[in-house]
Amino acid sequence: MTDRPNKPEPAVLPPIPAKRYFTIGEVSELCGVKPHVLRYWEQEFTQLKPVKRRGNRRYYQHHEVLLIRRIRELLYEQGFTISGARNRLDGRGHEIPEPDELTHIPAPAPAAPSIDVEQVRAELLDILALLRQGASVA
Repeated sequence: MTDRPNKPEPAVLPPIPAKRYFTIGEVSELCGVKPHVLRYWEQEFTQLKPVKRRGNRRYYQHHEVLLIRRIRELLYEQGFTISGARNRLDGRGHEIPEPDELTHIPAPAPAAPSIDVEQVRAELLDILALLRQGASVA
């Protein structure tokens, strides 16, 4: 994917309140997306399944608000298509790493220098002896 010159800045979205359910209007404000877009995304992203109550009113849970924010980021800020964003998310709404992320294996950490335990023990005993001498002088 190439950088586009007119790539929008990441949106600053309000914090998500500590609530169990959110109406479509609240989610719209929290995610910076119009309600009709949210209804459309429900058709395109199967992991978006808000609870429907009286009169077919939608109530979204916290994890769904987070998922909507991630979908918004993929589509609006990273330039993914709907199908690209769908492919990027697995069936549960979790990220699927890019192929190059799977093949990149970090270099192993450098091996710790070998330690001569007997030498360290002898040095600690010398320090202990010095401390005891200092305590008896005082």
